[in-house]
Amino acid sequence: MKKSLVVLAVATLGFASCQQYKKGDGDLLYKINTDKDGQNIKEGDFIAFKAIEKTEGDSVLYSSYDYDRPSMMPVQKPVFKGDLYTALTLLSEGDSATFKVNIDSMEKKMGMPKPAGSKDKYLVFNIKVEKVIPKGNLTDSIFNGKIQQYLKDEAETARKGEAGKINAYITSKNLKPTVTASGLKYVVEKQGAGIKANVGDTIEVNYTGSFVTGKVFDTSIESIAKENKQIYNAMRPYKPIKLPVGVQASIPGFDEGLALFPKGTKVKLILPSNLAYGQQGNQAIPPYTPLVFDIEVINIIPKSATAAAAPVTTPAPVKK
Repeated sequence: MKKSLVVLAVATLGFASCQQYKKGDGDLLYKINTDKDGQNIKEGDFIAFKAIEKTEGDSVLYSSYDYDRPSMMPVQKPVFKGDLYTALTLLSEGDSATFKVNIDSMEKKMGMPKPAGSKDKYLVFNIKVEKVIPKGNLTDSIFNGKIQQYLKDEAETARKGEAGKINAYITSKNLKPTVTASGLKYVVEKQGAGIKANVGDTIEVNYTGSFVTGKVFDTSIESIAKENKQIYNAMRPYKPIKLPVGVQASIPGFDEGLALFPKGTKVKLILPSNLAYGQQGNQAIPPYTPLVFDIEVINIIPKSATAAAAPVTTPAPVKK
């Protein structure tokens, strides 16, 4: 029995030592979790990777998993010894690792602000490399062609998987949506009363936009923005937005949804990408991304009452 306990203790100690961080360049600490065969990433290579950025206290600051797509970028020259570019050169395609990067160095040499209230020494990055396109001796034309083909393939994968993601979301929430001719799906959570908006009327709504992963990307409601710290903007006036209906002032599914419900309605809109940002996406939303909007119709203002008013501007899900 004693011998078994000793062996167990030694094995446990050995495992623990394997999990310790190693010292890299500068103040970098790293731990390789998965080590595949392959050439290490070099400056100038293009990479696609999954990433989670968090504090040492495990507060998540960013996660590419929220968007259900990898992050993508060319690997640049390190800004300082031990930065994230330095860390990436320790990996090859298929590898995963955990890195600790010095917060003070990131602030001083990259201008990145510290997380609010954090007293941590490091930011922690969990990285999984999905794809590496080496620059090597390739001409810019051939190299960029390989990148464009990869982006095209990724978009096609997203297109083929979109319907499945929407169905999985509906099933996970146990929803029974109504489906319009355009493919817009909606679930009324509170039925309002009165007339619906006509083309040209202005509708006043509160909204929260999210991905089918549950990640909130925008809202007009301050309390929800504060709950989702990454999107909160203290300079923004959080209040219901005003939009003209039926004049393509917003993305198609949002515009269609606004015209369907009277004042007082609370409803969940589920938009396939062709009714949102489509095959192009935008800066914050990847191509072929379905979206969910929880909206509340606060008021409907007839066209005649707004005819002489100045044009309405809004940070809503506008068409781009």
